[in-house]
This record gives sequence, structure tokens and C-alpha cells, in this order.
Amino acid sequence: MNSAPASGGAVPPPHRRVEEEGLGEYVRVVMRHRWLIVGLCLVSLAVACVITLRTPRWYDSTATILVPKEAGPAGLLGGLAASAFLQQASGLSVPSLAPNRDMFVSILKSRRIAQAVVDRFALATRYRTRYPEDALRRLQNLTQIVVTKEGVIVVRVEDTDPNAAAEMANFYVDQLDRLVARFNTGEAGRQRTFVTEQLARAKGDLGAAEEALRRFQESNRAIVLQDQTRGAIEAAARLKGEIMAAEVQLQVLRSFATDVNPEIVVILRRIDQMKRQLAQVEYGDSTGRSSGGAGRRDFSVPFSRVPEVGLELARYTRDVKVQETLVTLLTQQLEQVRIAEAKDIPIVQVLDPAVPASRHVRPSFVINLGVTAAASFLVSALLAFVVEAVRRSLGRGFAA
Repeated sequence: MNSAPASGGAVPPPHRRVEEEGLGEYVRVVMRHRWLIVGLCLVSLAVACVITLRTPRWYDSTATILVPKEAGPAGLLGGLAASAFLQQASGLSVPSLAPNRDMFVSILKSRRIAQAVVDRFALATRYRTRYPEDALRRLQNLTQIVVTKEGVIVVRVEDTDPNAAAEMANFYVDQLDRLVARFNTGEAGRQRTFVTEQLARAKGDLGAAEEALRRFQESNRAIVLQDQTRGAIEAAARLKGEIMAAEVQLQVLRSFATDVNPEIVVILRRIDQMKRQLAQVEYGDSTGRSSGGAGRRDFSVPFSRVPEVGLELARYTRDVKVQETLVTLLTQQLEQVRIAEAKDIPIVQVLDPAVPASRHVRPSFVINLGVTAAASFLVSALLAFVVEAVRRSLGRGFAA
């Protein structure tokens, strides 16, 4: 007859006893070789401490740049957009030429600026590289150019000298400002040349139109335009100016976009609409010359209903007004382009210039010692189990 255990407690299952015995054996092995483990850990920590203290310290410096808001179109396109022509021609828009954030980042990451930094600070000698390409690659690895969620561009440079890191970060910003100013100056110069040529041509056309009008008036002295005809001339001149301005914009857009571009489609439709309006002013309908039928009544008398001599005078007068308007517009544009070209206002707005750092970013003394302590403990514990296994194997061999 079996009796219950004297202790009255429950007996742990066999696998639980095996696990407890195995865990206890591990603890006994570690405790038996604790001085080996402690010694290896202390030696590893001492070596890590010496290496960390002898490793060059790296500092980082950061410069932040504000991206300027895209202003209205500059130069010739800006004047056309601001003129009365395009203000009255609804639906037309001129593309902005202002530099944007992506262009700033691309310039900062360009090889041109990186090479300028390498040459300016003699980084090939500083980094002890054999080839200039290696110094360029090393600089790119030590430089970070990112855009924050707020849209601020951050230029971060690392170096063993905090002053050099700050100077390099600021040099990046200076080179960006110089390149952007150079690109904009070239654009302003091209616009000034273009406007000057167009103005000279418009003045020549104006002189020819005035001379033609003078000769016609001398040969037909009794001609006086009616008020309604004069209104039609002014409307036609305005439409002509709008069409010419829209065609200039269309030419600019087609230099970097195709005819399926939404803006080009809108401009083409607007030009077609203005041409139909011009035809209505000139001929009395929206499709072309009047076929002789009775059309709808217009407030202004179309050119086709003006007597022949009066019609010729109206056309000469209209040509003069169109050329006068163009000369006025281009003269204003020439002054605006000259002012824009003469301006020396930095486009790159520096929010925070880089300053020398007072604390290094790497190596980290705490992180290095922590990683070394964990790794050395694991390695020394594994070595302790190896030593214990060898000891037991030798003990069994001697016992045999």
C-alpha cells in the first residue's frame, strides 16, 4: 500500500526538474569561472576605453535655408502678365521662373558645388586620399542635405575640426547663392537683349505705320472717322495686343512643354476666341467676312460696313495704335528688366548659419562601453562553458 509523500507538497513534473537542474548547472558554471568572466570583461572595457579616447572626435555643423516663396513671373513674362492686355484676357497665366525647393536641393547635391568644397578646403590632403574622386566621395558621405517637413533645407557637414565643419556648411550655402544669382543674371541678360531687339523693331514699325497714315491723310484730307468706328479701332487694337501677348506666352511654354499641356490648350483656345472676336470687330461676324446677309447689330460699326476710304483710314489708324501700344509695353519692360538685372539681392535666405559645435557626435563613450560590456560578457561566458567542457572531458579521461 503506497503512502503519500511526507512533505505533503506536489512533486514537480520530470521536465520541470530537468529544466531547473540545467539552469542551475549553467549558474554553477558561471560562478565557478566568474573570475575569468570578470577579468575578460574588464580587459575588454579597458581596451574599448583606450580606443574610444584615441579615436578622432567628429563634429557636425548645420546650416538651414528658407526657400523663398515663388513670386510672380519675372522679367518679360512678368510684365506681360501684369500688363492690361493679360489682365483683360482672362484664363491666361504665365509660368513662374522663380527657383523652387527641388532646384535648390539639386544644386546643393551637384558635383560642381562638392568639387568647389574639395578645392577650397584641400580635402584631398585633409582626408589623405590618393585620387580627387575619393575625396569627393568622402565629402558626399559626410554631408547630408535634407528637407524638413516644414520645407526648410538643412545642410549638415561632419568633420574632425568643428570650425572646418561650420565653414564647409556655410560654404555650401554661399556657393548655392552664387550659382542661383548667376543663373538668374543670365536669364535677365537674355530677356534684356530680347526686349531691346523687339523694342527697336516695334519703333521701326511704328514709324512706318505713322508715315503710311500721314501719306494717306494727305491724299484724303476730308476723311473723319465716326465715333463708332473709332471705338471699333480701339477694340481691334486691344484684341491685337492680347493676341500678340498670348502668342509670346505660347512660344515660351512650347520651349519646354508639348501641345497637350493643359496650359497650352487653354492658351490656344483663348487665342482662337480672341481671333474670332477680332474678326467680328473687323467683318461683323465671328467666322469671317460677311457674306452680305443681315447680321446681328453691334454697338460698334465693323470695318466691313465703313466706306472704302474710311475703311483704309481705320486700318492705318489701328496699325498706328497697335504699334504705339507695343512700344509703350516694351519700353516699360526694358526698364523692368534693367532694374531686375541690376539688383544684387541674395535669393538664398539663410535661417541659421552654421556655427562650430561644442560637443562631438561620435564616437559615443557610453554606447561604445555598453556594447563592449555586453559583447565581452557573452564571449567570456561562452569561453567559460568551453573551459568547463574541456575540464570535464579531461577528468573523465583520467578516471578511465
